[in-house]
Amino acid sequence: MKIIVIGKSGQLAWEIASLTSTENEIICLGRNDVDLTCRSSIATSFKDNAADAIINAAAYTSVDLAETDKENVYFLNRDAVKLLAEVCKELSLHLVHVSTDFVFDGQKGSPYFPDDAINPLGVYGNSKAEGEKKVRQFLPNDSCIIRTSWVYSTHGNNFVKTMLRLMSEKTHLGIICDQVGSPTYAKGLAKACLYAATHDVKGIHHWTDAGVASWYDFAIAIQELALENKLLNKAIPINPISTSDYPTPAKRPSYSVLDKTSLAKDFYKIPLVHWRAQLKEMLNELNSINK
Repeated sequence: MKIIVIGKSGQLAWEIASLTSTENEIICLGRNDVDLTCRSSIATSFKDNAADAIINAAAYTSVDLAETDKENVYFLNRDAVKLLAEVCKELSLHLVHVSTDFVFDGQKGSPYFPDDAINPLGVYGNSKAEGEKKVRQFLPNDSCIIRTSWVYSTHGNNFVKTMLRLMSEKTHLGIICDQVGSPTYAKGLAKACLYAATHDVKGIHHWTDAGVASWYDFAIAIQELALENKLLNKAIPINPISTSDYPTPAKRPSYSVLDKTSLAKDFYKIPLVHWRAQLKEMLNELNSINK
């Protein structure tokens, strides 16, 4: 199959591109390859590349900046998604669209099911929720929405790499302990996206690594495993702090764990792995890259 990935520079698109094989050719289209403001440009790109399915891995993900950059946020997370869905409908292409735990407000207190009511807290979450609506509106029977959370990779900017830098520079850190979710290694998410594209998976699904953590738990694990891997040469104190101690322009859901029950049926060939094991794999890979 020929799989077109919308997005080129992001960590998820980068991981999906690495999955090219004799069975599946993966073509990543960046902003210089396709004009997401233009329906005809999108259609021409899909036709010229003889696409069999589409994965939309492009998104505006700067959560705090989104609060003041609304025009660009809604363009990429809603309006471009609408055009992609329209073209996929016109060309009878299956669309896999990546969304986020930020469509929920975090008040439920237990894992969110795919069909739970959404109630985003800020501009980023609302724009992603609007994008989901466009996919369901135009491709109700030929699309797969995959919600995920706390994504990281050896590529690009993310929490893990930021923590490694700060842990090497600072004498101590304060990390938020009252926001709980599930870390997700982009390599595993990439496999899920490709599987959904090549196996015609439909509906809304949640994909994260197994287990739950606070940002504080995650940071503690990053330091422990990085010390084992010689990515850090000393430990520093990491203190738990509350969200109120670290105000940000955008509100975050306090509990955004995603229920993954549907994966046992629709993604049964891709086993879930605990987030700590996935973190260890990512740090091993990062270590080999740095050598």
